[in-house]
Amino acid sequence: MPPHSKVDRPLAALIVPDLLELLEEHPESIGPQTAEMHPADLADIAEALPEDMVRVFLSALPKERAGEVLEYLDEQLRTMVLEELTAVEAASLMSEMTPDERADALEELDEETADDILAEFEPAEKEETERLLEYDPYTAGGLMTTEFVSVVENLTAEQALVAVRAMSRAGRREAMYTIYTVEGSGRLRGVLSLRELLASPDGTPLSELAWSEVVSVAPDMSQEEVSQITSNYDLVALPVVDAEKRLLGVVTVDDVIDVIQEEGTEDAQKVGGMEALEEPYMQVGLWQNVRKRGGWLAVLAVGEMLTASVMARYEGEIGRVLLLSQFIPLVMSSGGNSGSQATSLIIRAMALGEVRIGDWWRVVLREIPAGFILGLLLGSLAFVRIFLWQLFGLYEYGPHSTLIAFTVGLTLVGIVTIGSITGSMLPFLLKRLGFDPASASAPFVATLVDVSGISIYFGFAYLLLSGTLL
Repeated sequence: MPPHSKVDRPLAALIVPDLLELLEEHPESIGPQTAEMHPADLADIAEALPEDMVRVFLSALPKERAGEVLEYLDEQLRTMVLEELTAVEAASLMSEMTPDERADALEELDEETADDILAEFEPAEKEETERLLEYDPYTAGGLMTTEFVSVVENLTAEQALVAVRAMSRAGRREAMYTIYTVEGSGRLRGVLSLRELLASPDGTPLSELAWSEVVSVAPDMSQEEVSQITSNYDLVALPVVDAEKRLLGVVTVDDVIDVIQEEGTEDAQKVGGMEALEEPYMQVGLWQNVRKRGGWLAVLAVGEMLTASVMARYEGEIGRVLLLSQFIPLVMSSGGNSGSQATSLIIRAMALGEVRIGDWWRVVLREIPAGFILGLLLGSLAFVRIFLWQLFGLYEYGPHSTLIAFTVGLTLVGIVTIGSITGSMLPFLLKRLGFDPASASAPFVATLVDVSGISIYFGFAYLLLSGTLL
């Protein structure tokens, strides 16, 4: 069978031939041979193997290492491997994964398979995993891990270090670098770094070392808001608490980076005028690719038909003054470009939390003068271009070249201003209606502005050229 992924992986490509030979002749040597490699590199190797050898490769690794590799494995391939294993085998491997990754992996499986695997977990692991599965995967609860370090606040620094060492030896802890202090009931009281704990004098009460102003979030907070808070406060871990401020888990910075990448990819695809893809581009099937792109293309095509209808309305005038038709592409593209710029700026500002829905009027007050000045710039360039072409005989616009230049210039001032306002307001409108602001794609904005651009163009032409050329 062909390799699962064709992504360029130099290290994997170098190792795979020898690895396949070892798997056939000495599979027991795979563990020692790869002991110093990072699980992410081993996952790359697994993805470069023929699909029927991935399970064999994972079986040759120590169980703990195989579980770590599963965390980094491509989601589609991981699902395939887990579905091939028995429920007992899958549960044994997944028990070595971190709780949040284990829950994510189960979410990817069909419900029956996930339930069968879940039933084979140890009671404590099963309870922990089921609790994580209750949360929406796109919220703080869905992102958090329960492998954090917390100690009761009445300990001294020396006692806390003993407790932290014991936790570390007992098993994996994703967030070892941050220590949380809690009450006996589990209520979050403070936070300090592992460095601060190590540097503190023996006998110092934790209550004097820990910061009492702890930034925390509720489990139902969206992942976008979680990433914003993590970025704003420069956190490496963000605690998740319930309504009584009891510590439930922490969202680590590596998960936040994944969210940022995911959201950035989704927004970029939507701004490009299509639905967001749920899988990497090379793994998207033909019909899914067509379906994700076809809907918006159809909407845009209908919108452009409106432009054609407006142009048909002025067909007689275009026929009488063919000079006007030369500048239709300039008028339409300038308005669309200004609208697309404004849309991109506002969508990004919304994503970063710089602009909220109540700020729409402030945005209007900024975009009106900005659009006017930009339109004045483009209009001046067009005016000068027509004037110079006529002056030096590069093109004959006739005795009314100045009026034509004024028509094109004023049109550009109007359409660029309207384009800026339309492009900046559309994300606010979509958000108010409950849609993703990123759906205000650049092609969609350009299509809306095209219609108004043609109307403004011929409106100015009637006003300025009536009685002369029209």
